[in-house]
Amino acid sequence: MVVEHEFEPRILGFSCNWCCYAGADLAGVSRYQYSPNIRLIRLMCSGRVDPAFILRAFLNGTDGVFIGGCWPGECHYITGGNYDALSIMHLCKKLLDHIGMNPERLRLEWVSASEGIRFAEIMTDFTKKLKELGPLGKGEGIDEHELKFKLEAVTKLIPYIKLVQSERLRVSVRTEEAYNKFFTGDEFNRLFNELIVDKLALSQILLLLQERPYSTGEISEILGLSPSEVSKLLNVSVRQGLVRFDKSRNLIVTA
Repeated sequence: MVVEHEFEPRILGFSCNWCCYAGADLAGVSRYQYSPNIRLIRLMCSGRVDPAFILRAFLNGTDGVFIGGCWPGECHYITGGNYDALSIMHLCKKLLDHIGMNPERLRLEWVSASEGIRFAEIMTDFTKKLKELGPLGKGEGIDEHELKFKLEAVTKLIPYIKLVQSERLRVSVRTEEAYNKFFTGDEFNRLFNELIVDKLALSQILLLLQERPYSTGEISEILGLSPSEVSKLLNVSVRQGLVRFDKSRNLIVTA
């Protein structure tokens, strides 16, 4: 007789030392009941969360990532790091959605040091949501190897993405409303498509070519890109010295 066990999601949390982590500590001291699926990492500020941390967690098979910070306007640092966390959350959700992952696997919440009950309620709700989504990859219908490949391609692009974030995705007004409005608006979508989408495709091509040489048609079929898109990206890569054409075999290889 086969016994089916209920799926229990793995959650990794990054929490601000001054507010959210203190709220989590209060939840424990007060014995508020919540799902034990999360493992917390304490940071001095939620703005310290790097996109690479989030992607690495998913690469390691984590089903959900949580970021907890101080409420807007209550950050303990002059720079207002919680707004940086808000920016990172929106950008990473867009990246996850682009590669076929459910963006709801990433969650950001504000929790003060006195809100132990709120922390417990958020953890219970997030765990419930992840159970509904199912295991990472399987819930999206993505093969494990394919998902890992796409996450690695995004990870390799993180330095460039952070540069784009700091130079082109800045929000002039530091309010939660302004950030949410910008990152859900047409301008952000335009900039994402203009500055990041082709770079992500190229990152996937270069990662693919590390395995072995491929023809343009093979790359097009594997990555789901049109032959013209692949040719355009390869031509740019040849000029930059990243790849070269092996005319004898009619294949593209790394330079």
